[in-house]
Amino acid sequence: MMLASTANDIFWMSRYVERAESLARILGAARRMSAIPQVLGDETNEWESALSAAGQRQAFGEADAPASEKSVFDWLAFNDKNPSSITSCLRQARFNARAVRPALTTETWEAINTAWLELKRFSGSSGRARDYNQFLQWVLDVSLKVNGSAFRNQLRNDRYWFSRIGVYIERADNTARILDVKYHVLLPEHSSVGGSLDYYQWSAILRSVSALTAYHWVYRQSFKPWLIADLLVLKEEMPRSLASCYQNIATYLDELALAYGRQGPAQRAARNTHARLRNARTEDLFQHGLHEFLEEFIAENNKLGMTIAEQYNLV
Repeated sequence: MMLASTANDIFWMSRYVERAESLARILGAARRMSAIPQVLGDETNEWESALSAAGQRQAFGEADAPASEKSVFDWLAFNDKNPSSITSCLRQARFNARAVRPALTTETWEAINTAWLELKRFSGSSGRARDYNQFLQWVLDVSLKVNGSAFRNQLRNDRYWFSRIGVYIERADNTARILDVKYHVLLPEHSSVGGSLDYYQWSAILRSVSALTAYHWVYRQSFKPWLIADLLVLKEEMPRSLASCYQNIATYLDELALAYGRQGPAQRAARNTHARLRNARTEDLFQHGLHEFLEEFIAENNKLGMTIAEQYNLV
């Protein structure tokens, strides 16, 4: 059994890397949608929606700046005053990784440390589309290297399980926020559901969670809001869905319980949420209200993170 401080650093290292990737995906979706009004003649609020999806609207508002591409990109990507910017996430991930370097594989440490050193070459990005796109792709590549090195090389023990739990809790939060924003922020008030603008917005949202191809493979028809909700909430086959995240969270928490010889409230909470997602139907989500369902899920997911910290004395 490893020290609680080691478990905490591994848990949060993984969460920060996943959060950086999520922010890159949110910014990428906003950039794609920013081109839509030029084609269709409608107005969208894609940069405010990016702040909402990242849970940063209030914090950004306190910075007293208009929500433009440059200001939002700087706030979510590079701003040192924002503790949840990509820069801050990668800095904190490196800090956590350095604290537990002997507990990591060489490849995982080098992926995180190299990312922090390479980040400096992007800090002066000019604001050109090419620079932004290169930066966002670089962040996705960093996350892929970190997660790939852990998946391929890490011993399947408590170090690995804590790292995976951190990834999936963060990923579940991100998917829920992105889906919620589509229904309540992105869709303009005067645009018809199923119209051209709606099509391009759904396409951007699915791209932001790497689910566009999966949607066509599973449903083989045009975008339908209830089918997209089904894919991103209930389909365990979809790696970034809420059901898939909780299938993994419950599995790795059970591995910890088996290794440590005892279960607790974290295992019970994860299994309950997973069972609820597995038994739910798409029509149930909309009858209850998708926004209300996602708000409750985000709150439950955050509570599970705190329960895990309390149960395993993470500091």
